Amino acid sequence: QVQLVESGGGLVQAGGSLRLSCAASGRTFSSYGEGWFRQAPGKEREFVAALIRNGGTTHYADSVKGRFTISRDNAKNTVYLQMNSLKPEDTAVYYCAARSFSYRYTDPQTDVGYDYWGRGTQVIVSS
Repeated sequence: QVQLVESGGGLVQAGGSLRLSCAASGRTFSSYGEGWFRQAPGKEREFVAALIRNGGTTHYADSVKGRFTISRDNAKNTVYLQMNSLKPEDTAVYYCAARSFSYRYTDPQTDVGYDYWGRGTQVIVSS
């Protein structure tokens, strides 16, 4: 089994920054890519960012484009989400997910295309 553990969430003022981390452990897993999703209270989970390993292609939701950056440290088996210029509407629980090659033809912006999920980390942005 593969475990994903998010960290780095917290309380920040609007305009501030946070960096979320997602560390993978467990059995050897050839990841095709990783993604970040978020779920605000009373709302459905939504796509935030995705990274495709083969070629390093990235995808971002329009709401975070230009403010958030997804990246990966292969040596540490960790994926990051750098979040700058945070807004109150970014408040949510953030989840990381990993997808195998089985999902390589699935849209990375949909949550059905991922094999493993973390438990989430809370981000609260105060106005």
